[in-house]
Amino acid sequence: MNTQYLTYYLSNHPSIVSFRWSTQSWGSTWSFLFYAISFYIFFSIFIHLLLLILLRRERSVRLGPIPAIHSLCMSLVSVIIFSGILLSTSTEIQETKWFWRRSKTPFQWLLCFPLGTRPSGRVFFWSYMYYLSRFLHMFRTLFTILQKRKLSFFQLFNNSILAFMSFLWLEFSQSFQVLAILLATLVYSVVYAYRFWTAIGFRSACFPFVVNCQILSLGCNLCCHVGVLLLHLMKGGCNGIGAWIFNSVLNGAILLLFLNFYVKMHLANKKKKKKKLQHEIAVVKKE
Repeated sequence: MNTQYLTYYLSNHPSIVSFRWSTQSWGSTWSFLFYAISFYIFFSIFIHLLLLILLRRERSVRLGPIPAIHSLCMSLVSVIIFSGILLSTSTEIQETKWFWRRSKTPFQWLLCFPLGTRPSGRVFFWSYMYYLSRFLHMFRTLFTILQKRKLSFFQLFNNSILAFMSFLWLEFSQSFQVLAILLATLVYSVVYAYRFWTAIGFRSACFPFVVNCQILSLGCNLCCHVGVLLLHLMKGGCNGIGAWIFNSVLNGAILLLFLNFYVKMHLANKKKKKKKLQHEIAVVKKE
C-alpha cells in the first residue's frame, strides 16, 4: 500500500503525467532566467562589499540554525526529486519501450532521447522541479558570505551555470538529463545530509568528504557525455544535441575550475601539514 501511495504521488499523479513545459510554467522564460542569475550574482557581490565596509574586522555573522535547516531541506528535496524521477523513468520505459525497443535499450534511452522528443510528461516534470531547486541551492552562497566572509568566483559561476544548464534541458528536451539529475540529486542528498550532520555538532569526516563526492559526480558526468556522443553518432542522432554541445562546454569549464580549486586546496593542506610537522620537531628539539 505504501509503495502504491508513493508511486502515485511521485509518478502517476495527474499534475505529473500531464505536465508540459511552456511559457505558462513559472520561471520558464529566457528573461526570467537572465534576470534571476544576474540578481543572484550582483546581490552576492553587494552583500560581500557591504560586509567589507560595515565589518572591517574579520567577524562572521551568526546565523544560528538557518544553515542546518537549509541543508536538511535541500537533502530532503534532493531525495524526493531522485525518487520521483527514478519512478517516473521506470514507468515511462515500461509504457513506451515498444516504440523503440528494436533500436535502443533502456540505458541508451536514458542517455539519448529519440529525435522529436517534447518536454512533457513525468520525466520533464521532475526535470522542472530540479530546475527550480537550483535557486534554493543559491542560498548557500549567502551563508558562505555571511559566515566565512568569502565570495568564491567558482561558487557564483557553478551555481549560475547549473541553473542555466537545467533550463536548457527543458527548453530543448536535451538528451542525458535523466542520468544527470539522478547523479546530481543522489550526490546532493548525501552532501547536504553530511552538512546537516556537521552543522548540528557531530564529528566531520577525516577527509574532504564534500569535495570527493563532487569529484565522483563530475567523473560520472564525463563518462555519460562520452556515451551520448557515441550514441548520437552511431544510432541516428539524439534530441537536443545542440544544447548538449553547449552543455558539454560549460561542464568542461566547471571541471577545469573545480580541478584548479582542488589542487589549490590540496597544496594548502600540504603546507599546513608541513608547518605543523616543523613546529612539532622544533618543540621536541627544545625539550
